[in-house]
Formats: sequence, C-alpha cells, structure tokens
Amino acid sequence: MRVIKDADVRKNEILDAATILFAEKGADHTSVADIMTAVGIAKGTLYHHFKSKEEIMDALIERQTSVLLKKAKMAAGDQSMPVNERMLRTVLALHMDTEQTEGREMIRHLHEPQNALMHEKTKRIIFRQVPAIMAGIVEDGIAQGIFDAPYPLESMEMALCYLDDNILKLGKTQRSEKIRAFLCLLERLLGAESGELTELEAAFQASESKSSI
Repeated sequence: MRVIKDADVRKNEILDAATILFAEKGADHTSVADIMTAVGIAKGTLYHHFKSKEEIMDALIERQTSVLLKKAKMAAGDQSMPVNERMLRTVLALHMDTEQTEGREMIRHLHEPQNALMHEKTKRIIFRQVPAIMAGIVEDGIAQGIFDAPYPLESMEMALCYLDDNILKLGKTQRSEKIRAFLCLLERLLGAESGELTELEAAFQASESKSSI
C-alpha cells in the first residue's frame, strides 16, 4: 500500500538522505537514483518535491545555513553581553556542531574537492548575510565609544574575507600567527584601542582548531 506523507516530512526525508550520501560519496558522485533508493521512493515522488539534484543541494544548504545564521543573529543581538563577547559568540555560532556525527561528517566532506560546488554555494550565503549581522555589533560598539569605524558593514566584509577557510589549511603555528594578525588588524580597522580584541585570541584559536563553514 502506498504511503502518503506530508510534503514537509517527505522533503526532509530526501534532504536527510542527501546529507548522508553527500558526506559518504560527495555531491558530485551522488545520483538522483541514489537518493531515491535511500529514501525508498519513486522518481515521480522525488521530482514532485525537487526538480534536480542541484535543487536538492540548494535546499540542503539553505537548511544548514539557516540554522547557523539563526544562532549568529541570536548571539549578535544579545544586549546582555559586552560588544567584544557578542562578536566572538557570533563567529563561533557559524561553526557547525562538531559534537554531532552529521556535523563532523559534513564539515569534513564539505571541504573535499568533490563537494567544491556545495562549498562555494554555502560560502556565498554566509558572505552575503553575515557582514550585516556583524555590522550591527560594530554600530553598538561605536555608540558605546569602543569602536570608531566610519564603514561598519564594509569593515565586516573585509574581515570575513580574511577569515576565508584557507586559514584552516595552515599548520598550527601559522594559523596562530594569522589569527593574531587578524585581531590586530581588526582593531585598527574598527578604530579600537590597541589590545581591545586580543583577549579574544585564545577562544578564537580554539574555535579555528575545529572546522567551519
């Protein structure tokens, strides 16, 4: 007997299967037929919800990044924390949960060559939305006299470009130097006093020892 499920339930089943297959085989080497088999559905059912593998990939990226961005917005908007801590927590919120198996696998495979397209699409979403989230923190810092930055949004765009995941490919010593340099340059970019952000170094180093989007 054919089982009819709610559209959202079926879509999430397809996305869950795609997550596992993309992690195991890579997006490039996963076919629509693989996903159909994993979910146990016919071609017509899959194409009723998604018109192509690329559409499945886009929906999966949207689902993953929406969770990260929601956490980042919550951290950025927490007025109970000092500006510096909000900035750090917002950055940390963009790191996938490495305590969960799915998160660890997706992080590892997202950076592999066969998932290059998925990786680039994810980065574009992050780069498009995160600077505005961070700029709100900078504006609060300006209002409090902590920062003196005439271009909050552009400053955060530059900072995010520096934090491209290429830094994660460096050795521990090189990565430490890059992060130290980043915080020093960020202070100047934001017009902060020297040493204002250096207290974030230890926490930032720990977060970058994991993998991020």
